[in-house]
Amino acid sequence: MEYFDRFAIPHPSPAIYASMVAIGLTMIVILFGLTYFKKWGYLWREWLTTVDHKKIGIMYLIAALIMLFRGGVDAIMMRAQTAVPDNKLLDAQHYNEVFTTHGVVMIIFMAMPFIYALMNFVVPLQIGARDVAFPRLNALSFWLFFMGAMLFNISFVVGGSPDAGWTSYFPLAGNDFSQSVGTNYYMLAIQIAGIGTLISGINFTTTILKMRVPGMKLMKMPMFTWTALITNAIVVFAFPVLTIALLLGTMDRLFGTNIFTMTNGGMDMLWANLFWIWGHPEVYILILPAFGIYSEIISTFSRRNLYGYKSMVASIVIISFFSFLVWTHHFFTMGQGPLTNSIFSITTMAIAVPTGIKIFNWLLTMRKGKIEFTVPMLYTIGFIPIFTIGGVTGVMLGMASADYQYHNTMFLVAHFHYTIIPGVVFAMIAGLTYWWPKMFGFMLSERIGKWAFWFIAIGFNVTFFPMFFTGLDGQARRMYTYSEASGYGALNLLSFAGAIVLAIGFALIVYNIYHSIRYASRNISSDPWDARTLEWATHSPVPSYNFAKTPQVNSIEAFWDHKKKGQPLFKDEIEKIHMPNNSGMPFIMSCIFFVWGFSLIFNMWLPAILATIGIFACLAYRSFEKDHGHYISVQEVEDTEKDCEVRADENR
Repeated sequence: MEYFDRFAIPHPSPAIYASMVAIGLTMIVILFGLTYFKKWGYLWREWLTTVDHKKIGIMYLIAALIMLFRGGVDAIMMRAQTAVPDNKLLDAQHYNEVFTTHGVVMIIFMAMPFIYALMNFVVPLQIGARDVAFPRLNALSFWLFFMGAMLFNISFVVGGSPDAGWTSYFPLAGNDFSQSVGTNYYMLAIQIAGIGTLISGINFTTTILKMRVPGMKLMKMPMFTWTALITNAIVVFAFPVLTIALLLGTMDRLFGTNIFTMTNGGMDMLWANLFWIWGHPEVYILILPAFGIYSEIISTFSRRNLYGYKSMVASIVIISFFSFLVWTHHFFTMGQGPLTNSIFSITTMAIAVPTGIKIFNWLLTMRKGKIEFTVPMLYTIGFIPIFTIGGVTGVMLGMASADYQYHNTMFLVAHFHYTIIPGVVFAMIAGLTYWWPKMFGFMLSERIGKWAFWFIAIGFNVTFFPMFFTGLDGQARRMYTYSEASGYGALNLLSFAGAIVLAIGFALIVYNIYHSIRYASRNISSDPWDARTLEWATHSPVPSYNFAKTPQVNSIEAFWDHKKKGQPLFKDEIEKIHMPNNSGMPFIMSCIFFVWGFSLIFNMWLPAILATIGIFACLAYRSFEKDHGHYISVQEVEDTEKDCEVRADENR
């Protein structure tokens, strides 16, 4: 029975059993639907084997939205547990698992795919490319992320979830204190997804540097493309550190190597250093694309060019440099000494300067603009004061001596939510709404979108602002219960009420998507926002080849100048277009990675070895495969263009 005991849930509860039932029913419904509507062939041809950057972006988007609500359920459970003193809704172990999975899901499996969803869809269009530099690697990146996410999410119902926090500090994450396979899930699921992210970093860096249209010099790139370039450069430098840290942690758990132990020559603080050398750049991996999204939206809906373009670019580069020089502020209280703490306190406060430059640039862009209060613009304007609160409290935490008061309290929880939610979630919703018509050919409802914004903005502040006060009053983070005498009850109940309002706002976003799919007019132009960048110069939805003719760029805002000043944008004649073929290999290889990870989690060595051989066999097959893609003929391109123009004329 020992073998089968490993697959059992160590701490079952009604919520766990409900999760089992929900997962089982969902799988049955999906399988039945695909079979009943005979969609297996369509699914394989159009999605599972696609290498089209636009479809991959949409798949990232779907996965990110699912993970947003998966992590949101964890958040509601935590707020419900702490809403009243001495609550018995969750026991200590279940609460540990919930806050651990909440953090991992939201950072790794929600925010990251949301960012890469928009990067995949928008960046090649903004630089006038046909696709990314390595289309099959792009597909492999998505499927590795997806399999890592699925592997992590089955931990609730097979073997038990990780319970050592989203940072998974050793020795708490070691075998002595985390005896179930939950932390094995953490190490291997994030490893698989992280490899996919690292591949994306290499792919997009190469794409932006090598595949821009003629005339688009670096200092003529749209701001979102600039932030994508710097973000992926950070990924290339930061994610190998996480890869090695997870590898060493896995070796400790599976082979007893004592790298992060407190005995036998181990060093538990090595994990903390490696984790945060990746972890703080990860914050800017999340934030910088959001800055790019806000820049595009502010420029579009202020009806003027972005103020201080060069200083914006410089501030992004400076932020990326400083992001690797602040990691030690995450453990000011761990006895490093005054010199080390002072150095990292200075770098922590210094990184606020280039961030402040960006905020002033946005404000000055809006100052003389003709602002249109669309849904994307509301999220952008709402971001500025909320994120500023997060930044100011970050400077407070950056003071090493004061951090002894703030550290590991709810004040810290409030701070990072005041940076991550407006800095990532607001931006992703704004970007999703902004580029939705380009993705799908119709717009989301502005009326429902504005209702959702106000619920989310108000609900967010009601949820997290009280945590500043309870944190300053001593409420520790990760504390699953508290006594009535502590006095935390009223503010925690208010926080729970805010979480309910916040959840309603996200539910309205789902309803907005449903409502718009059913009722939104398809009679829109390819440029419904009167935007300024190159992605709006092609049809909506975008053809497989993106542009029939290669754009010619002569300014920072070539499409705007084309519309307003009559500058030519497309000079060449239509020629046959080379495109990559679809391939099932990325999906197959990622499935083998799933088997490999699951086998290692449960110490099943034979299937792990076979899966390892399978991975290398896939690599070998690809190395010797002769696939030169295909050409879309001039006639096919012309026919597609005529169809798009007919639809556009009907929509006018």
